[in-house]
Amino acid sequence: MANLKEIRGRIASVTSTRQITSAMKMVAAAKLRKAQSFVAQIVPYKNKMQEILSVLNETLADSPDIVFTKKGEVKTMLVIAISSNKGLCGGFNSNIFKQCNLIRERVTAENPHLDLQFYTIGKKISEQLSKSGFKVYKSDIEAIDKVDYQKSEAIAQEVTDLFLEKKFDCIKLVHNEFVNPAVQNVGEEEFLPLNFKPQKNKFKNDYIFEPDKETIINNLIPQWLKTILFSALAESFAGEQGARMTAMNKATDNATELIKDLNLQYNKVRQASITNEIIEIVSGANAH
Repeated sequence: MANLKEIRGRIASVTSTRQITSAMKMVAAAKLRKAQSFVAQIVPYKNKMQEILSVLNETLADSPDIVFTKKGEVKTMLVIAISSNKGLCGGFNSNIFKQCNLIRERVTAENPHLDLQFYTIGKKISEQLSKSGFKVYKSDIEAIDKVDYQKSEAIAQEVTDLFLEKKFDCIKLVHNEFVNPAVQNVGEEEFLPLNFKPQKNKFKNDYIFEPDKETIINNLIPQWLKTILFSALAESFAGEQGARMTAMNKATDNATELIKDLNLQYNKVRQASITNEIIEIVSGANAH
């Protein structure tokens, strides 16, 4: 059994840890409030743009002039994987890695000769994929530190150019979708080529488009792609703060319970020590 000095040392150590986890929880909570507000501002714009493009679904699907929707044989694929730069956020990053691994297993089974590469945003997923033998096309660890439209716009333009230059036939996006502070779902979506779902019972009239549908769509789609990536980065950042807040809250609660157990153990050892001393004193007195 541990002595009193060892138990006091453990109590002091766990108490110090609890102070750190509690502080991290409060910092994450403050960042989460800002991130949630940020995501809420993006959603209406994103939804309206998706609605406009979905209305033109037939044109998107049929027109040979819309290069963003052309589908063909997939020989090369790029997966944009978004994680955080820091840990201590539960399974937030490991879930992204698991999804990347599932994608590799799936596409390899369908086409063993497919060239699969990853564009990583975030230090954690970059490290995990590199260590596991994944082919990393490029890594960016700055874009997720502070979600910035100019940065996400540059990345979206870069990967769009890769698609238009036919360096990759298909581009996917993998990131954590923010549901609430305790729940983040891993989302996998097609980035390029685009595939819009038609809107039901909306805008059935034959509208006149100026200058023409193709020009409007070819101008809207690049903006849409930038919005998609920007939204994914914002949701991932909010999810990271929610996951960290939840993880630190659980760690703080566990530390509190451990301190209670250690205090109980300390009192038991102390009482046993006092009892032994009394027995020794009484035994010594009786011997005389």
